[in-house]
Amino acid sequence: MGGDDTPSERYVSGMRTRRNVLGDAHVDRAEARKSEFDAPFQELIVEAAWGHVWSRPQWTPRERSIVTIALMAALGHDEELAMHIRACRNTGASDADIREALLHVAIYAGVPAANHAIAIAKKVLGEMQEPSAAEDNNG
Repeated sequence: MGGDDTPSERYVSGMRTRRNVLGDAHVDRAEARKSEFDAPFQELIVEAAWGHVWSRPQWTPRERSIVTIALMAALGHDEELAMHIRACRNTGASDADIREALLHVAIYAGVPAANHAIAIAKKVLGEMQEPSAAEDNNG
């Protein structure tokens, strides 16, 4: 943000991209949990991850989703992995794209990492098929 608490262009762009990828409900929940302590960190994420990287035109949101899923799986970041699998409904990445990303993880990051990520993906994708889950995530 700017020195006068005016959001920077990068922040505005990042927040727009974040909402497009993760959905308004998710971002609204995250913003409601933000505190004085973590506000600078949240600003960093919005500007750097969403405003600088995710907003770049060189890759589509679908491509970024696929790469992000592979990275989160390889690094064992389970909550972020689940969040980005849910975001696929907004980025156009398919279940087949997720599967292919996780097959890559098996080869380049190890079978145990991929096996764990596949279990998470199956759970999240199953939840996304349930009518109540879709209502909760969109409302």
